[in-house]
Amino acid sequence: MRVKGKMPSISLATVYNCLETLTDCGLVKAVNHDREPSRYCPNLSEHAHLFCESCGGVMDIPLRSRRRPQDIWELPEDVAILQHEVSFRGLCPKCATAGAQSATAGAQKTPQSRSK
Repeated sequence: MRVKGKMPSISLATVYNCLETLTDCGLVKAVNHDREPSRYCPNLSEHAHLFCESCGGVMDIPLRSRRRPQDIWELPEDVAILQHEVSFRGLCPKCATAGAQSATAGAQKTPQSRSK
């Protein structure tokens, strides 16, 4: 949602201060990916994120089981995990489907060799 469209007079400082407060209160999580602008996720359950390389969208990927990071990753001994973030890069279902359809259409348009 674009705040400026709904409230043209609101300052960006107010928006960022509100987001920081919501994060500090544990009501949203800041999601950072590479050097892109921060995004904010209201889903507080344990999950990962898929960053779509095509459309730029981000989707939640839920966990199948509730395991501790120590049970999944080979961590050095005596490490204390305070927080973990897992992210995937790829194509969201919509972009992956569009890419597969485009590849199939291209293969069908390729002229076949004729035997004489």
